[in-house]
Amino acid sequence: MLHQELEKHLKEKILPFWERLKDSEYGGFYGYVDKELNVLQEADKGCILHSRILWTFSTAARILGSGEYRSYADWAYKAMSAFEDREHGGVYWSVTFDGKPADTTKHTYCQAFAIYGLSAYYRLTGKREALEKAQALYRVIEDRCRVYNGYGEAYQADFSPQSNEKLSENGVMATRTMNTLLHVLEAYTELHRAEPENRVSQAGRQALQILLEKMYNPEKHRLEVFMDDEYRPLLDMQSYGHDIESGWLLWDSVQEFLPEEEWAPYRSMCLDLLQSVRRRAFTDHGLKNEWVDGKVDELRIWWVQAETMLGLECGWEMTKDPSWEKDVAIQWQTIQRMIVDPRPNGEWYWSVYEDGSLTERPMVEEWKCPYHNGRMCLRMVERYPN
Repeated sequence: MLHQELEKHLKEKILPFWERLKDSEYGGFYGYVDKELNVLQEADKGCILHSRILWTFSTAARILGSGEYRSYADWAYKAMSAFEDREHGGVYWSVTFDGKPADTTKHTYCQAFAIYGLSAYYRLTGKREALEKAQALYRVIEDRCRVYNGYGEAYQADFSPQSNEKLSENGVMATRTMNTLLHVLEAYTELHRAEPENRVSQAGRQALQILLEKMYNPEKHRLEVFMDDEYRPLLDMQSYGHDIESGWLLWDSVQEFLPEEEWAPYRSMCLDLLQSVRRRAFTDHGLKNEWVDGKVDELRIWWVQAETMLGLECGWEMTKDPSWEKDVAIQWQTIQRMIVDPRPNGEWYWSVYEDGSLTERPMVEEWKCPYHNGRMCLRMVERYPN
C-alpha cells in the first residue's frame, strides 16, 4: 500500500540522509551540501533549516516510535539555543558553523518555524522548557511583529522594521506575504495541539480570516502572494506550490480552530485552491512551479512535488472522487522518477527542468530541508496506520 511504501522511503532514504549531517563537533546539523553531495562543514547554519529538522525528527519519533529518531530530535532541540537572542528575544536567521550569530535578522517567518519545531518536540517529549520557549516566541510574534491589520515581515535584531528581501522576489518588495501568514498559522496550529490555549486559538482564527478575506482571490481562484500594507497585490501571480499546500494546510487549521458550523466558506476556498492548481498545473510529470504575468515556470521543485501529494489526498478526502486518488499515485511515481536522487547517499533533488535534467541547486542549504517531503510521508503514515 502507498502509506507503507512512503514509510519505507522515509526510513530508508530521507531520514538517513539528514542523520548523516549531524555535526558532532559544533552541534546542530551541517548547513550546506552541494549538488555533488560535498558537505561544507563551515557553512552558516539556518534557523529555519534547524527548526524544520527538529520538527521532522520529533514527529517521526512520535509517530513511528523510534528511539533513534528521538536522539536526533534531542540533538536538534539542543542546537536551537544557538539562535536565541537573550537580549531582545526571538531567534536569529542564522549562526556561524560554530554557533555565533551570523545573520541577526528577526523575520516573522523564522519565529514561526521555531514555534513549529519546538511545539513538535514538546508533543514528543512533554519537556516543559520546549513548550515555554514556543510560547515565548508566540508572544514575540504577537507583541513585536503584529501590526494593525496582520503581521509585519522583517526586523533587525532589536525589532526595528527592515525591508523584506528574504521573502520577496520577482522584482517586488512585499510588506505582506501569503507565505509568512500561512506558516504563522501552521505554527499556531502545532502550538495549539501541543497545549490548547484560547489566545492561540483566537490568533489562529484571525489568521484564517485574513487569508479568506484579504489574500484569497475567488475570481482568479488563487491566493495572492506578494502584497502591500493594505493587501493590494503587487504582482499578477499564482504560486501553484503554495496554493496546493494551502489547500490542505488551511483545511487542517480550520478543523483545529473553528467549530464545524463555521467551516463552509473555508472549505469552499480550500477546495477551490486545490481544484484550480490541479486544473492549471498538474501533469503526469509533476506540478509546475508558478504563473507570473502570463508566463509559466516549468521547474519541478522538490517541495512543490511533496505538497502536491498532500493536496491531492486532501482533494480526495473532501470530494471522495477517486480520480484524486489516482492522481496521488501518478504523482508519487513522478517523484520517484524525477525528484528522488538515486545515489546511495542522496535524498531529493532541489529541482529539475521539465525534461528531468538537473538544475544547479544544492542538496542542502537554509531552505532545503526534510520538512516538506518528510511531512508528506509522515502525514500519510499517520492517516493510514498499519
